[in-house]
Amino acid sequence: MAEPDGRLTTHVLDTATGRPGAGLGIVLSRIEDGRRVELGRHRTNADGRCDAPLLHGAELRAGLYELLFEVAAWRGADAGFYDEIPVRFQVTDPGAHHHVPLILSPFGYATYRGS
Repeated sequence: MAEPDGRLTTHVLDTATGRPGAGLGIVLSRIEDGRRVELGRHRTNADGRCDAPLLHGAELRAGLYELLFEVAAWRGADAGFYDEIPVRFQVTDPGAHHHVPLILSPFGYATYRGS
């Protein structure tokens, strides 16, 4: 039996600079019984993406997940309004590609399920 090919990816775009959010820390957690279970820590590359999927194949299961974007640590002295941005989302089809981008500025952000 083949391993499922579902995966979880993200990327960060900084609209204040018009550039990718390079070097931003991300904490991935699964929410189990109302508590966070950390699955990994990642950092975006020069393109604002992680070098590999955050989860892939059998690692990606149905359930509730959270990506915690460490914005203030990344922006430093020019932190803007947000310290950290948590994005919770539901995986119902572990065999699908789940892409969760963050579009960021110092005083606002947006996210969506991408492709």
